[in-house]
Amino acid sequence: MTLPAAFLTTPIAHRALHDLQAGRPENSVEAVRAAVDAGYGIEIDLQLSQDGEAIVFHDYDLARLTGERGPVQMRKAADLVQIPLTGGSHPIPTLDLILQEVAGRVPLLIEIKDQDGALGPAVGRLEQATAAALKGYRGDVAVMSFNPNSVRVFGGLAPDVPVGLTTCDFNATDWPLVPKARRDRLATLPDIKASRAKFISHDRNDLHSPHVARLKDKGLPVLCWTIRSAREEAEARRIADNVTFEGYDAVIPA
Repeated sequence: MTLPAAFLTTPIAHRALHDLQAGRPENSVEAVRAAVDAGYGIEIDLQLSQDGEAIVFHDYDLARLTGERGPVQMRKAADLVQIPLTGGSHPIPTLDLILQEVAGRVPLLIEIKDQDGALGPAVGRLEQATAAALKGYRGDVAVMSFNPNSVRVFGGLAPDVPVGLTTCDFNATDWPLVPKARRDRLATLPDIKASRAKFISHDRNDLHSPHVARLKDKGLPVLCWTIRSAREEAEARRIADNVTFEGYDAVIPA
């Protein structure tokens, strides 16, 4: 399944069109509605509840984004959806709820957060929950992860959904729990074929990597993250086909 053209033409709002000053926390219903109204694509993150549901939330712990503390994975979905997001008027959403909100009106890019802990093979439950939620969804949607094992497993469960790899230089500072040998390997972006990835979404600070150039030369679409100004966007677009942005109003091509 190839990546729909909308992912290459419509700027993608990072964690939806969030703005705490306007009462729109990241990955919230409010931020999703604002992105849809503005005509932007939407990127969201998924974590796993204790009872195996796909929860739209970026962090592994509740503390930064809510008034609660503790791992998301230690709470059941029914409890998580009662927890308000700090700065907003809605609680933590499930993937099912966000799919209802988007309803195919704009492209939706879903990142499955690594559940192995070290980008290894201990994955499956969140991929299964994501595939189940997306069954029957009508609209442009794609799924990606930093963990190529996650992408491979999800792709096997939902072959009609295009998949990609979220990528970067995998440095030790950002990935302290990942063994060096694995980081060094992942930095070369070797898993396109094995994961059946149809695109990458790469760190904007590393877009000049020869590994990105190699994939681009082969015709693989290159998205990037996270752009925070029009100047950064203009620079990134010299290489990237599209941007994931936040903190400013990206221009939607006519």
